Amino acid sequence: MKISGNTILITGGGSGIGRELAHRWHDLGNTVIVAGRTESALAETAAGHANIHPMVLDVADTADIARFAKAVLAAHPGLNVLVNNAGIMRFEDITGARDLDDMEATIAINLLGPIRLTDALIDHLKAQDDAAVVNVTSGLAFVPMPRTATYSATKAAMHSYTVSLRAKLEGKVEIIEIAPPAVQTELTPGQSTREGYMPLGQFIDETMQSFEWEETPAEVLTDNVLFLRNAEAEGRFDEALEMTKQF
Repeated sequence: MKISGNTILITGGGSGIGRELAHRWHDLGNTVIVAGRTESALAETAAGHANIHPMVLDVADTADIARFAKAVLAAHPGLNVLVNNAGIMRFEDITGARDLDDMEATIAINLLGPIRLTDALIDHLKAQDDAAVVNVTSGLAFVPMPRTATYSATKAAMHSYTVSLRAKLEGKVEIIEIAPPAVQTELTPGQSTREGYMPLGQFIDETMQSFEWEETPAEVLTDNVLFLRNAEAEGRFDEALEMTKQF
């Protein structure tokens, strides 16, 4: 993926990883559209950045994705990069019957949302030069955290879907996966100050270094996530699962 001169759409751009990626790509000379449900948070991301443009989108709403896709292409016909970053994480007790609202919302936002938005934009992207889709998954795509079973499952599904996209769109659209480790953001309450989690700034620094390589790797990984990403291949899956079970 080229580092500048793009028009980049980032979902979940009102906070955390999405906001910081928006700022970094903006400062490298890209036009950035930040999308999310909360207009005030998007405005905070855009404040002081002339080429960051906020647009409201609910990725859990099929009709709103269709509306948004038409609106964003009308406003930014040069759009050539989609970053599927929006996501939620909910703690769950899956050992008994429960209210499934959190489970359903997690699937709608983390899995159906990026698939639907990619589908809505893919024909446009295929016609653009230097087109790319960047899917933000998680180290938990490779070793689940049982306390966040649905979140982990959606990220595993998005990893698999990303592999399929890459295989089918080879030579047409570059497909990149960012798999973060546990990062200090407000994905869950108190996470932004949780000890042992990777500071957000450090994560963004290391992630952006990969995008500055001559060829962006298919999987953008920081050193902190390799314990999970490579656990199965290195025969450490059970050890890694024992670790994630403690959270």
